[in-house]
Amino acid sequence: MIEFDYLYRGVCGLANAHRAGVLSGHLGAAVVAGYFFGEDHTELSEEVCRGVEGELDRIIQGEEAIWFNARKAGLTPSDLFKKFPQQPAQEKPVESLAQALNRNIAKTRQSGHNVIFATIAMRALSDHPEYATPQIVAGIRKLIAGFDNAHAGRAYFGKEKGWLTEKEISLENARPLPKYQSITQMAETMISTLISEATVIRRQGFGGLWHLINHAAGIVELDNLGFEQLAQKALPAHHHHLQLWLFLPNLVSEIGPVVKAEHHPFEPVYWKGMLKRDEARLTHRIKTMYGFYTLLKYLDDDSKIRQAEDAFLYLMA
Repeated sequence: MIEFDYLYRGVCGLANAHRAGVLSGHLGAAVVAGYFFGEDHTELSEEVCRGVEGELDRIIQGEEAIWFNARKAGLTPSDLFKKFPQQPAQEKPVESLAQALNRNIAKTRQSGHNVIFATIAMRALSDHPEYATPQIVAGIRKLIAGFDNAHAGRAYFGKEKGWLTEKEISLENARPLPKYQSITQMAETMISTLISEATVIRRQGFGGLWHLINHAAGIVELDNLGFEQLAQKALPAHHHHLQLWLFLPNLVSEIGPVVKAEHHPFEPVYWKGMLKRDEARLTHRIKTMYGFYTLLKYLDDDSKIRQAEDAFLYLMA
């Protein structure tokens, strides 16, 4: 198991994130996701659990300090994880967070980070309501509200066009993608996309497959937590998110081929190697391990599960 204290530290990271800017939510969300990854996979060896904890320590210590300007914010990444004063827990904290998310969930916001951060927090406070103090709930609500007017993100279209935002592109000629009729269809579509795209296609923007998987997993978690209507409301935004990413050019010829991890994160040897931690891999690797297996539960085809796990290794390099 992953040590329990990481859960509370991550919750504090989420509750303080609004002080530094919404994207600093990456840090707390990754630490909570790392704890849940261990909780969901009790079969993990001690070596693997210690490997994950090493990555969580790196996050807490501020190794991935790219998400905000510490000098401007007046606090460091490590400051985000400082514990809150003890207070009695607030009633119905998860419902409070769901209300905040309801205001921005219908559209794609910053590659789905509104959903990703909110649902990780919601699961944490649902499982451990003793952490839902008024200050923590208020802080996470402010983080969620920070996405109310956010756009979908931006993407790289090659040397000629460069980086463009969602508003600067048209999906008129985008690949047809049937609308989701259910949570299951979304999960299956996302896994099928991973299998078909991860091994040969390299795109940059709209969060890539990392965020598409974690956006979908967040919607699944909403459904699991009993917020079925809110989860249904979120489906068009994920559909749009996937359309945006599929519209991007394959950049293999410009930036090189995709790379596959030699070992699976369930193997101790994976954590003993020289893991790449640039390009936000430190936080996204952990969140995507959690998100991928959240989606994989929707598959009952052993052959497809094996294909998905093989494709997953391209996200773990």
